[in-house]
Amino acid sequence: MGGVHVNDLPFHILETVFSYLDIADLHACALVCRAWNAVISSENSYIWKLAFYQKHSEATKTDILSSVPTYKQKVCSWFHTWNPNDCSKNIFIKPNGFVLHRNPVAQSTDGARGKIGFSAGRHCWEVWWKGPLGTVAMVGVSCKEAVMQCHGYMALLGNDDFSWGWNLVDNTLLHGGENLGSYPQLNNAPRYQVGERITVVLDMDDRMLYFEKGHEFLGVAFRDLPAKKKLFPAISAVYGNTEVAMVYLGPPLDG
Repeated sequence: MGGVHVNDLPFHILETVFSYLDIADLHACALVCRAWNAVISSENSYIWKLAFYQKHSEATKTDILSSVPTYKQKVCSWFHTWNPNDCSKNIFIKPNGFVLHRNPVAQSTDGARGKIGFSAGRHCWEVWWKGPLGTVAMVGVSCKEAVMQCHGYMALLGNDDFSWGWNLVDNTLLHGGENLGSYPQLNNAPRYQVGERITVVLDMDDRMLYFEKGHEFLGVAFRDLPAKKKLFPAISAVYGNTEVAMVYLGPPLDG
């Protein structure tokens, strides 16, 4: 009587076995054969559901990941949260990783970057202010060279050649320390309201950055982004005790 081959095991048994592995081992197992890849690639499988609830329990207590449809994507988004080692000393990253808190420090502008930067492909993430904006609230991207703290209240993101930002307070674009004009280019464009989710879309294949709000395309904000630089999700804020959330969504949905 012949033995049972591992690929003869039912789908749910393989799910249970794979659920004991870490992310790196899961990626390795997905390359072994098509059968294993099918189990591991299942977006809402028990593997990813368990990984999410075990490792990211803080995020389950809010609706912060409501825009992320599958458990695999939710786990992926956690790897793209704010970087506690790449932000102003006046910013505290909350335990869930998705929300930053700016401490009430006078005469300081403070920024933060995401953990992972991009030099190729198309990527999108949501950003929203959970508290007041103050006089300046910037959202955009930056290289590692861009500073994340400065004295006074200013548009830190976009103030140098290494960052590109949209000021949600007065609807202007900045890069290289220059005001590049109004955005979006609409008559009487509505001001940002606290809690509104802004989708940031970074297209490194065509080297451009644009934004969406409420599934509405707001137009291309920046073109000719550097081809050989990693660009990171970034914000800068000035208001004390304000909070900003970011959730990585993956490749943008066309159409």
